[in-house]
Amino acid sequence: MKKYVLLLAVVFCCRLAYAENLEKFLNSFSDKTGVEKVKIGPLVMKTSGIFTETMGISSIEILDLSECRDDVKENFRNGLRTIKDSKYEPLLVVKDDNEIVRILIRTKKDVIQELVIATYDEEDLVLIRIKGKINLEDVEKIIEENR
Repeated sequence: MKKYVLLLAVVFCCRLAYAENLEKFLNSFSDKTGVEKVKIGPLVMKTSGIFTETMGISSIEILDLSECRDDVKENFRNGLRTIKDSKYEPLLVVKDDNEIVRILIRTKKDVIQELVIATYDEEDLVLIRIKGKINLEDVEKIIEENR
C-alpha cells in the first residue's frame, strides 16, 4: 500500500512541477503538428534597432496553434488556465464572449524582462512572447500615444 501512495505522490509532484514551469509548457507544444512558430532573435532585433526604436526588446516568439488538432488546442487552453509559474505575474485577463486574452509579465525591479500574451477562442489560439529589458515608462508612453 505504501508503494502505491508513494507512486501517486511522485506522479502528483511531477505533474505539479510541470504545470509550474512556463518554459517547459511552451516547449512541449512548439513541436506539435500544426503549430506555426516564428522567432525573431536578438540579431534581427539589434539590426532593426538601426531603423526603428525597439524599446529594449531582444526577441519575439509567436506560436500559432490555430491549425492544430482540437485535443492539442484544448490541452494548451487548459494549461494556460492552470499554469502557476512563480516567476510570472498575471497582468491582465480579459474575457469577451468566447475570446480570452491573458497577459503575464516577468519583472526584475521596475523593468519588464518578459511579456507573454495569449489570446484564444473556440478555433484560434495564438501566443506571443516578448523578451528584453523593457522600461515601464516606455510602455506607458506607447499606451498614451495610442489612446
